Amino acid sequence: MQAPATPHSYEKRVEQLERDKRLLQQQLEEAQFKNKRLQERLKRLEKELDESHRAAHRQAAPFSKGEPKAEPKTPGRKAGSDYGEPSFRPVPQRVNEVLPVPVWRRCACGGTVKVERTEPQYQEDIVRLTVVRRFDIEVGHCQCCGARAQGRHRLQTSDALGAAKVQVGPEALAFAAHLNKQMGLSLGNSSRVLQLGYDLEFSRGGIYRAVARLAKKAEPSYQGLQVTARQSMVNWVDETSWRVGGKLQWLWVAESELVTVYRILPGRGSAQLKQLLGADYDAWIVHDGLRCYGCLDKANHQTCLTHLIRRAKEMAERATPAAAQFPLQVKTLLQQA
Repeated sequence: MQAPATPHSYEKRVEQLERDKRLLQQQLEEAQFKNKRLQERLKRLEKELDESHRAAHRQAAPFSKGEPKAEPKTPGRKAGSDYGEPSFRPVPQRVNEVLPVPVWRRCACGGTVKVERTEPQYQEDIVRLTVVRRFDIEVGHCQCCGARAQGRHRLQTSDALGAAKVQVGPEALAFAAHLNKQMGLSLGNSSRVLQLGYDLEFSRGGIYRAVARLAKKAEPSYQGLQVTARQSMVNWVDETSWRVGGKLQWLWVAESELVTVYRILPGRGSAQLKQLLGADYDAWIVHDGLRCYGCLDKANHQTCLTHLIRRAKEMAERATPAAAQFPLQVKTLLQQA
């Protein structure tokens, strides 16, 4: 039979429980503190990971390289013979102008210089020349019905006369469109290039209206390209952000073996994809796996191998050494394919 607890033993028991309680309370506070620090660290690491992923896919690549290095390497090719044979500009296939360069026949010492040989040297340069044409256009009317008649030359870009009789030629229009749309120069910078390079005054508004007229004239050709893309057996499709008037839109691209067609649309969904390829497209499309591509239920889908390889690489980097073997094997298989 167990002896009854004495008041002294009871007090010792209570003190022991109090000490255990304080110890557990301290351990709980330490665990909560460590948990809070780990949560903060997890959020920070997730933010850094998200920023690194965004930086890898950012459109403005030259502006997303981070802070400059403290001791950057010297730009350009390093001197020495370790880089193979040096390259030279090839001899031009045509020569437009031949200029004789005689040697001074009197030497600085007072003697006479004897010519031994003539060596060629070539120079490729740009001739800054703006051609001004005047079209003497015959204007008349039909003696039968009275309808107005006006001549048209193949180099004319407009039939306007009177106050609008001074026009810009086709080469200048094409070059301005190339500067603005393909090279990405602003209307102001495009105007500046034409003025500095060719002494051609072409205002920003004039370039804007001229490009709009070119787009209208090119519309039938664009429709033909789009029909060809929709009839192609395989299309590689992608989209990227695009600014229109400072507002976010999306540049959609469909590339086949024959043509490349793009459209700038205010969305990144199935409706825009159908505008590009058509809702009834039933051939193959290769894409990055964006959900909206699944709206073409009649098409056959292939995920871009580059994206699959990148995903396998990311899985291998995050997994344990044992678990990383499978994504590495998939990555090797895709690279071989």
